[in-house]
Order: sequence, then structure tokens, then C-alpha cells
Amino acid sequence: MNAPNLPTSLVDNPRLDRWIHFNPDRTVRVASGKVEIGQGVLTALSQIAADELDVPLDRVRLLSGDTDHGPDEMYTTSSLSIQMSGSSIRLVCAEVRAKALGRAALRLNCNPDDLTVVDGQFLQNGEATGQDYWTVAGEIDFSQAPTGEAKPKKADAYKIVGKDVPRLDLPAKVTGAAYVHDVLPRGVLHARTLRQPNPGATLASLDEAAIRRAAKGELQIVREANFVAFVSPVEGVAQAAAAAAPAHARWDNLRQLTPAHQEAAWLMGQPAEDRRIGAPPRTTAPNDLAQITVSRPYIAHASMGPSCALAEFRDGHLTVQSHGQGMHPLRKNLAAALGLPADSITAKHLHGPGCYGHNGADDAALDAALVAMRIPNRTIRLQWRREEEFGFEPVGPAMVVTLHVDLDGKGRPADWTTEIWSCTHVQRPGSGSGYLLATEALPNPPPEVKPTDPTEQRGGGGTRNAVPLYDVPSHRILHHLVQRGPVRTSALRGLGALPNVYAIEMMMDVLAARVGEDPVAYRLSILSEPRARRVVERIAAMSNWKARGPSGSGSGLGMAFARYKNMAAYCAVAAAVTVDEVVRVDRVWCVADAGLIVNPNGARNQLEGGIVQALSWTLKEQVRFDDRGIASLDWDGYPILRFSEVPEIEAELVDGGGNPTLGLGECSCGPTAAAVGNAVAHALGVRIHDMPLTRDRILKALA
Repeated sequence: MNAPNLPTSLVDNPRLDRWIHFNPDRTVRVASGKVEIGQGVLTALSQIAADELDVPLDRVRLLSGDTDHGPDEMYTTSSLSIQMSGSSIRLVCAEVRAKALGRAALRLNCNPDDLTVVDGQFLQNGEATGQDYWTVAGEIDFSQAPTGEAKPKKADAYKIVGKDVPRLDLPAKVTGAAYVHDVLPRGVLHARTLRQPNPGATLASLDEAAIRRAAKGELQIVREANFVAFVSPVEGVAQAAAAAAPAHARWDNLRQLTPAHQEAAWLMGQPAEDRRIGAPPRTTAPNDLAQITVSRPYIAHASMGPSCALAEFRDGHLTVQSHGQGMHPLRKNLAAALGLPADSITAKHLHGPGCYGHNGADDAALDAALVAMRIPNRTIRLQWRREEEFGFEPVGPAMVVTLHVDLDGKGRPADWTTEIWSCTHVQRPGSGSGYLLATEALPNPPPEVKPTDPTEQRGGGGTRNAVPLYDVPSHRILHHLVQRGPVRTSALRGLGALPNVYAIEMMMDVLAARVGEDPVAYRLSILSEPRARRVVERIAAMSNWKARGPSGSGSGLGMAFARYKNMAAYCAVAAAVTVDEVVRVDRVWCVADAGLIVNPNGARNQLEGGIVQALSWTLKEQVRFDDRGIASLDWDGYPILRFSEVPEIEAELVDGGGNPTLGLGECSCGPTAAAVGNAVAHALGVRIHDMPLTRDRILKALA
């Protein structure tokens, strides 16, 4: 009999001992390569393990992001943690449970089916046998590869999965004990950097004496080519040096940007790699063509705290602690940058200030490692400054999306073309499309690489969610991957999904208006997928859609729908807004179908968090440039949604109906933006196509 198909994580980590270990203190260590970045994944994975093993949740110790002891599951991205790591942990725990019961049955001279498990103890006919996981674990070969042949429990047997469980990571975060920023080993040295303004810029001169005078304390200056760091036992001294340094540094080969570069429309005239995906080109003239163009600007990750890392180089071994999204990839990338064997590097994850996407965390880890290798046997704590975080992290790409939709005689889509202009959505180090930032400042910088984007099999980058889930007979994507953007871009929560969903769902309202139909009814008329129909019908009921008022009154109600990546969770959102000179979002409703939900409260938190972030992107956020580069370097220059502007949010999870778990961490973002865009159009009677929906754009639309 052929073994079942295993999740990629188990194929890549084919040893049980990389996933599970029974500790002497009668706890069980379960390991994951996925890390906690605010999504509650450690709690949910612990619930899965506890249920499969029949142990209380407080006996599970979840090891996350540890290159020495845990599995390599690449990055924590794309709403895959529960789908991928969760399914792997479920299979491993089911297999280990079966092996342990088999060993206990041999000891007790009984059939394994005669045994049950309660609190990790093996009972026979309800009576204690004196055997448990810990007594038999030594007889199990944990070096074996998982087979996937043990059957996990059915959903109706779960006792912990499906229940609201408080987040295990929050107590330490509330007290400030969990964050990498707050780890202060004895004798730690604090470091800050002087950043190379752009790739190719060379440091012509540096007035170190002036910087030392400004620092006013003990200071070491580490310099290698165009990489400069300031190191001190006193954090304030290192900070003062870094703040003063730009005024005392002279750079050659500086780039020149203009405010025009910050606009998405600039992309449309740039050299690009063009490709067509889907249906062949049209050979006939359109019958009734509808078109719409929308855009999103460059967006910052805007983490609440700047990137930080700890590094120590001792006896030829480098240990790095980071809040990056993948410790095994970080180890590989550090090895390549530093010329060290990968097995001489340990990377461990610590909590950070939150980032859904690729911010500066990995870059700060290399900065810390570079300093540590030049000042060995001391722990280096390197933290970016706020200006550095905004100015040098990779930002989410600007995008322009144009839809060309040919309609049939009933006003339904007969042929659909999505045309996209965007820079790459992934310049993660090791992806073939990017490097760790400081490598470009070292003596032998890496060669310029040709940008790539995630494949459609992985959900796509700029093309993510570009295919409408509606019943469209013919669809194609024309993707223009711009080869050289003005700034470094990389993964931001949802990648290209938000602008693509914004365009599709805007178009749905436009098409409904052309034939004089209600937007919800129009969608349902071309939406045959049952789970998709259910969330659309439910959002209409939740938002009292039937009571929607007339257009142009200043108050609006809009809705939007998408299935994230067309393969993850289904999500519909409705938004009520009031528009005068600015947009005020009064209330948001959300309904999602993510199959089996492990932790309902955590899932709702993810939906709500995605809504709040999408509101901020849609209404406020835009990275701004000047002639030196990114100019929005603080919270005044880069405003985000304030607590006072967060509307009432009602998020609902539909019954999973026995379906497998689907990723939902990013599913509410695109529908939220589109629902707000449609609500604003309903309120004003005119449509705003370009994000963010600022006061100036509202006044221009009304004029």
C-alpha cells in the first residue's frame, strides 16, 4: 500500500525527533518552524498537538523557530501556518500516539485498541496501567521518518481544537518580557548603524572625531567598506552617534528620486518582463467593453517597533536571536553573507513588534552578526532607529491594475483581461531575487539580480487574486513585472491580493450599475461556488443590505468578496461609511469560511486585525519620496489609522462543515479595501480608483 501524500513540511523534515520530544518533567515538546508574529499560531498549534496526544494543553511546550532543534519550514508566510505546520504536527502526533500505544500494549500483553489515553496516561478498561508516554518513549525510534499512515482524530472527537483558548504568548508580551528588544544579557553591547543611502553609494569620508564628540561616551566604530556601526556599553551613546553620523558622512554615487517616483502610475512607462497567463489573446472585437483602472501606492510595514537582533560570536560559532519570519532561511542567508558554514550558526526566534511581510528584521540580524564577528565573545544588541526602519526596510510594491471586461447580451462577463504593473513582491534573501541589506555595503557586494515574483502555484505575487472567482468563461492576466523600481520592495501582507480584489470588486459594482441590478444580486447571479455564495448571502444579512439607502447621500454601504489566493479562506466584508471631506468608516461586518477553526477567538482576531490594517492602507498610508529616497521617516510623515478611527467590527466564522482548515490570516484585507471603496462610491455617487482615499482625492472626485 502506498503511503499517503505528506505535507511539504514533513517531506522536508523526515524525522520524528525534529517535531516531538517527551521531556523528563512530563511535558511534551512539540516543534514548529513557523513563528509567532501576532497571529496566535503557537497557541493554535499547541491545541492541535494536545488534542491528538490526549494531553492537557499545559503539558505542551511549543518550540518555535529554532535551527538546532526544530524543523525547517521556511518562512511564516501566505496564511500557511495552520494548513502546513498544523497538518504536519497533527500527523506526527497521531503517529507517535499510535507507536506509544503499540509499545504499551506489548508491555501489558493486550491489544492497542484496548487502551485509551487520558492526560498522557494509558488506561485499560478505564483503569490506570502505570504506563504513559514518558515510560515508553525510550522504546520508540524517533529518528524514523513520519509515514502519515496513522489516522488523526475526526473533528467530532476534538476537545481542545475548536475552543476559544487564551493566547499563550500574551502574558509575557503584556509584561514586556517576550520581546527581543528587552533581552539584555550581562555585558551586552549596544549597536546602531550608519546606513548606505542606496546600493552603489560609496562612503567618501566620515568625520569620526565629530561623531565621538556628539556621542559623549565610550564608543567603538566598526567600519568595513560602506558598512559602519557604532557600538557602546551605553545604549544612549550608540544612539547619539548614529543620529549625528549622517551630518558627518559624505557619500558618492547617490541616487536621485523625485515625488513622481512614488506614484504607482510611474510604473507604466518602465521596462518590464511581460507575460500572459490564462486564456489566449482575443481574436474578435469586444461586444460591450467595461474598463476600470485602480492603483495602490508603496506601503510601509510600519512595525510598531524598529527591527532588532542579538548576536554573539564565540569559539567560531555564531548565535543570532531575531524576530524574523524564518530562522532556518536566516541561518542559510547569514552563512552566505558571512562566509561561514551553516552548521556553525544557530538562529533562534524571539518575539518582535509584529510584521506581516518582509521588513528589516533579517537585515538587522546580519548587522548584529557583522559587529559580533568583529567584537567576539560579547553579545551585540543591534537595533535600528525609527528613521532607519521607515527609510530602509523593503516596502510593499505600488501597483496599477486595469480590467478590460467584455459583456454578453445580459450584461454578464464573457471575456475578462486583468492587466497589472508592479515591482517584485518578494526580494527575500535566498529567493534569487534579493539580498540581506548590509551585503550591498560590504567590500564585494553581490551582483544585481533579475527580479522574480512568486509563481501562480504558490499563489502569485503581483497576480495574487487577479483571477475572479466568479463564473467568467474566458480570463487572462497580462503581468508587467517592472525590472527596476525606485526602492527595494518585498512581501507585504497579502502581496498583490488587495489591489486586485479592489479592482475586481469595484468592477462588480460598476457592472451591476450598468444593468440596473443590486450589487449583491448581480454577484450571486454569476457565482456558483456554494461556499462563496454562502458568505456573500450572509454578509448581506449581517449588514442589513436590503435597507441600503440611495446613492450620493454622503452615507454609503459597500460590500466585497474574495477567496484568498482562490485556494484559502472565503471572506466577505461590508462597510458603512460617512463621507464629507474625509472618509469615516462607521461599521464593518465580516464573515469568513476557513473550514475547521482551531481557535475561534484567535481566528476572529486575525479577521479583525486584517480589517483594521486594510482600513489604514485604504484611507491613509503611502510611502513618500524626495530627492534622497524615502522621505516618510516618522509617524507624522507616515500616518496610520488611529484608535479613535477604528470602527465597530463584527466578525463571524461560518460552520466549517467538516472541511479542512484554510488559511485566513490575510483573507479579510482585500475585501475590506474594496468594500470601503464601494461604500465611498455609494456615498458620493462617484468612484475613487486610487488609494489611499484621501481628502484631496475626494475633493477632486467631487469637483
